[in-house]
Amino acid sequence: MTTPRHVAVIDIGKTNAKLALVDTESLVEIAVLTRPNIVRPGPPWPHFDLGGHWQFLLAGLAEFQRSHGIDAISVTTHGASCVLLDGAGRLAAPMLDYEHAGPDEMRADYDSIRPPFSETGSPRLGMGLNVGAQLYWQFATDPGLRDRVRAILTYPQYWAFRLTGVAATDASSLGCHTDLWNPYAGRLSSLAQRLGIADRIAPTRPSSDILGPVLPGIAKATGLPATTPVHCGIHDSNASLLPHLLGQAAPFSVVSSGTWVISMALGGAAVTLDPAKDTLVNVNALGDPVPSARFMGGREFDLLLAEGYRDPTDAEALAVLDEGVMLLPAVVPDTGPFQGRAARWTAGEPEPGSGTRSAAVGYYLALVTARCLTLIGHRGTILVEGPFARNGAYCDMLSAATGSAVAKAGSATGTSQGAALLAAPGAISGLRYADHAPPRARDAMQRYARRWAEAVGD
Repeated sequence: MTTPRHVAVIDIGKTNAKLALVDTESLVEIAVLTRPNIVRPGPPWPHFDLGGHWQFLLAGLAEFQRSHGIDAISVTTHGASCVLLDGAGRLAAPMLDYEHAGPDEMRADYDSIRPPFSETGSPRLGMGLNVGAQLYWQFATDPGLRDRVRAILTYPQYWAFRLTGVAATDASSLGCHTDLWNPYAGRLSSLAQRLGIADRIAPTRPSSDILGPVLPGIAKATGLPATTPVHCGIHDSNASLLPHLLGQAAPFSVVSSGTWVISMALGGAAVTLDPAKDTLVNVNALGDPVPSARFMGGREFDLLLAEGYRDPTDAEALAVLDEGVMLLPAVVPDTGPFQGRAARWTAGEPEPGSGTRSAAVGYYLALVTARCLTLIGHRGTILVEGPFARNGAYCDMLSAATGSAVAKAGSATGTSQGAALLAAPGAISGLRYADHAPPRARDAMQRYARRWAEAVGD
């Protein structure tokens, strides 16, 4: 089978809807269109503008076909979402915004039927972040809805359905803290039966499966060849993970940095996850469970360095180590492995805007990341992607505290590129990493890490 050169990727994030055209020879986005993902107020509840997105996507596909040509289509979207279809394949109800607080009104009732963390690897989250909680609340709020629903699709597969007419789900989306998936058994959880929807959840297909060619009406409206294949699709965090999954041999861990710092262990040691420490199980593109942990490291970085970041000199970095200047968790106390704690400095708080402060903050973020990695059984090399890969103090301390080699993703590994690899897995040969040199003050850093661990305990 010929590798597709140009893959159009439908990439729907919580903030923006995007259509990207990825050149698989370079994994570069050669064309991008976006529109805001505005939430409509209702009735019956706050919901996403799926109709507006559809018109945007059709127009964009036509434009990309005219200007470059499209060889395949793939899809990636945010998680914590599903689409309910009636017997005619239309929306049985608007797609609920998962940040709506409505489901919290029935939290106790829902909690009485949801499966334990040991079955799903899905922590209990607020609002509609557990899809099971969404459905429980929607069915109670609209008593006729359960009877109208004939198919439940996870969000990437809704767009694939619009293009092909084939209904599906994928394990990476069902495994995104929905409460509906058992990642260890690779099947629906017991909640699907309790909600009476096991027979309405669309068949689960591998993310890379071709669901079919585009429908004739789509080909006519966009100019796409009638044979254009559409791949099943994937949850966006797992789209970002896919390049590493295809390009590296386990064991290794990926630390994806942004507003959230998400650590994922591949081939790690067997551990018992603790949802109270913000651990969970994701499901990767191959359908395998991935122990994961997270904290709002990017948000903490912004709060701590509001006066600006300055690269520390060697002398400033050493001063932090020698003087024992430490930040103890947690700056954002409602996430991560140290929830409920109040942050505090030891040995005096460094001056805002100073290199000393930048070094101490980098060390703090690395040590929280190291604790996350321990919780999920990390082994092997640590692959860091995102802005923290450019933070020398962070990478130095992460290597010293874990005793592991650190490598930095040196090429594009965004969600669109990862989703394109579903159609062209051979394009992974273009992925590059840059090894982070072992820190010169490794012994001093390890002593600092031990003192920090003693200070935070557990």
